[in-house]
Amino acid sequence: MAVTRPPFVRAGAGAMLDCVIIGGGPAGLTAAIHLGRFRRRVIVIDVGEGRTGLIPRTWNHPGHPAGIPGAQLLHRMRQQVAELGIPILPERVLRLDRLPRGGFEVLAGSLRVARRVILATGVVDRLPPIADARAAVLAGQLRLCPVCDAYEATGKSVAVIGTDAHAASEALFLTHYSRQVTLMTLGAPAQLSPDDRTTLRNAGVVIDQSPDVTWDLSGEGVTLDRPGASPLRLNAVWSGLGAVAQADLATGLGVVPAPDGRIVTDDHQETSVAGLFAAGDVTTGLNQIGTAIGQAQIAASRIHSILRATEARVIDVPAK
Repeated sequence: MAVTRPPFVRAGAGAMLDCVIIGGGPAGLTAAIHLGRFRRRVIVIDVGEGRTGLIPRTWNHPGHPAGIPGAQLLHRMRQQVAELGIPILPERVLRLDRLPRGGFEVLAGSLRVARRVILATGVVDRLPPIADARAAVLAGQLRLCPVCDAYEATGKSVAVIGTDAHAASEALFLTHYSRQVTLMTLGAPAQLSPDDRTTLRNAGVVIDQSPDVTWDLSGEGVTLDRPGASPLRLNAVWSGLGAVAQADLATGLGVVPAPDGRIVTDDHQETSVAGLFAAGDVTTGLNQIGTAIGQAQIAASRIHSILRATEARVIDVPAK
């Protein structure tokens, strides 16, 4: 006779995993939760440098009307992953290789093999050259995402740091919330087209190219002391310097990145390399926690469906 064998078996050392998830932010942890509930053999590898932990309080994540600190959100998600018995390994992935017959080798501390991989490696923000920039982000004085938290600065004096069209776009976005928006180049030349300058001027954005600006972060907001000009007192400053996608593991396998360096996927979050999935900020699209969570759910569901279609589920049991 035959009985159905449950697909979930806790993986021991050297065992073939169903999936390795690289990155432990909202995308990676969501993928782990779903794959764990699908009873899959999964590990998460996370070096602990994600940007979510820097968020002082996210106000636009559904279900948290009073907002929730990024670190607290991650802590809760990690608890949920741990309750499913999924290890989160504090390691850095050094190499990702394809196996000749399918699947992947992941080198991080030790070598692991997996049928599928999800990259949730995110991006690294370019921060302005100020002392304790990360501390300023944690304090909410230096911000990284106007889509996330411009609402909290409604009607207040704000600034964007940057010199190019990307920074100009963020400054224009902020004019929907405030009429007191300054684009600060910190002494660098503004790399803006005539049309960009006209659009900024018509929107009321002031372009300030003051060099040798001194940052005063001792109060609740930010004060920028400018030589030859009065101090500029701001509620918050956004970095418009962009971010660098952490896509090296994907490009090392032959994935061609988008012009902005991020990973392109299909509707199921699979990259051009079969079996390699990506979710969250490392992919093209909107850098939002909710978006990352949705992409991770899609990737996890697709991986489970593929594995279900290919694995044998029946074992022989001696007749009594």
